[in-house]
Amino acid sequence: MLRFLRIRNLAVIEAVEVEFEPGFNVLTGETGAGKSILVEAVGLLLGARASADLVRTGEPLATIEAIFDDAGGRELIVRREISNQGRSRSFIDGALATASALRDLSARLVELHGQHEHQALLDPLAHLPLLDDYAGAGEIATEVGSVWTRLRSLRDELERSRMDEREKSARLDLIGFQLGEIEKAAPKAGEDEELAATRQVLASAERIQRLCEESYATLYDRDDAVLAGLGGVWKRIGELATIDPQFAAYVESRDTIKSQLEDLAFFLRSYADGIDASPARLQEVEDRLALLERLKRKYGPTLHDVIERRTALARERELLTGVGEGADDLLKSLAVATGDYLSTARELSRQRRTAAVNFARDMEALLRELAMARTRFEVRFNDGELPESGWSERGIDNAEFFVSPNPGEELRALARIVSGGELSRVMLALKTLANTKPGSMFESSFVSPKTLIFDEVDAGIGGRVADVIGSRLQDLGMRFQVLCITHLPQIAARGGAQFLIEKSIRGSRTVTRVERLDQEGRIEEIGRMIGGASITEQTRASARELLDAARLLSDAPKGERRKAKAKVRG
Repeated sequence: MLRFLRIRNLAVIEAVEVEFEPGFNVLTGETGAGKSILVEAVGLLLGARASADLVRTGEPLATIEAIFDDAGGRELIVRREISNQGRSRSFIDGALATASALRDLSARLVELHGQHEHQALLDPLAHLPLLDDYAGAGEIATEVGSVWTRLRSLRDELERSRMDEREKSARLDLIGFQLGEIEKAAPKAGEDEELAATRQVLASAERIQRLCEESYATLYDRDDAVLAGLGGVWKRIGELATIDPQFAAYVESRDTIKSQLEDLAFFLRSYADGIDASPARLQEVEDRLALLERLKRKYGPTLHDVIERRTALARERELLTGVGEGADDLLKSLAVATGDYLSTARELSRQRRTAAVNFARDMEALLRELAMARTRFEVRFNDGELPESGWSERGIDNAEFFVSPNPGEELRALARIVSGGELSRVMLALKTLANTKPGSMFESSFVSPKTLIFDEVDAGIGGRVADVIGSRLQDLGMRFQVLCITHLPQIAARGGAQFLIEKSIRGSRTVTRVERLDQEGRIEEIGRMIGGASITEQTRASARELLDAARLLSDAPKGERRKAKAKVRG
């Protein structure tokens, strides 16, 4: 769950801090106020690609920080820094982290659905992963991908082993050059990120040393040093404790406080002394970074890819020179890998096809909830297994979603049938199913630590459908933390907490602020969403009515929720 978010100097945001609530949180505001930048900030925090254009004009650095609660109730602090040169650093609980570590964290903690992400549903390649999530087949799908990678690698090796002598000689020359270039540099995992951090320290060495020396002197070295003056403070606190026992706890902690301050003072001194601020050291770091960047451009894009390339090249050279596996051994390995792939892929296919029936049934039920009452839904697979030429990391299946939103119409591919508003609702339904165990979506008491973020999922809808979408998101908020950017009052009223994003001019600069609204603030904002710039008593009354209806539904016991909905609609 995303508990706290702090953003500094990102795009039009100068400084924003937001504390989100469990359940359904809504973010509202005028178009262009910066609502989507908050969503983009979370994406950056969890591994999205960063660029210098995102840093606020005139600032050296943009920072995004968040506090998450994971499934075990443990607090995780994640931070990302983006410089105006386009470089970035990431930290998890204060330790440097790679982009892949952030992406792994993202998969566990956040699912982000942007304004145009539902367009990805038009690509049939996106359909199987959603079905796998629903079927609980993610682990075996990953295994199929791993076995496929091994199978494809063996096929490539066998092809190369059958080269004629001239091709083999030319290939060995190229391998020798590339491998020599990588081995000469001898890159280490994470080295580029460590060097980038070191460069930042060295570039600011003079300032760091000055700050450390001044802080050390203030704490320890001056005549009026803090540590020297604490003796008198503790003496007075001791006298106070004899008068009022409330001070006794502070007296008991004085040794701990003194120890911590002494540790800080000595660390400041040793840290400042340990910085090699010479131009030669900085140049050494710059040269090494430049070398690693050249390797990444040629063999990357990441240093991890460069290291993997070195391993692959060494293996290929062994093969071509007869040191590694021969053709006969490769054929045997290939046969084993093919058998492993088929057995794993067939089990995955069985699970998919079994789950597809319930998936379609649950989709139809959920779409009825989303005002697509007579929609038919079906998952269509290829007949039998794909031929060997069609095998892939996804297995031996192709699958596509087929929909008929109107009675009398035949089922057609999703990309050819639905309008923009219908597509938004189908996307919401799919994401709800993918994050819910089969058979438990309507009455599940399971509460997940995952945060679902929807950026304008209500695009292209309105009226009664908007009210139904709001109800569905409100229900989803009972199992997940949900953050939703919306322009519709029917959805905003359903939120357990509402945040207003506003843009204004301060001095000559544009700034964005985020404010959590109280009840009166929500009435005014929802009134604006209903009536535009002119807020009347009538629009305020409509806003109160929407909020009261939403509160009635959220307060109703689970078994009484349908009755409450009927009462509100009646």
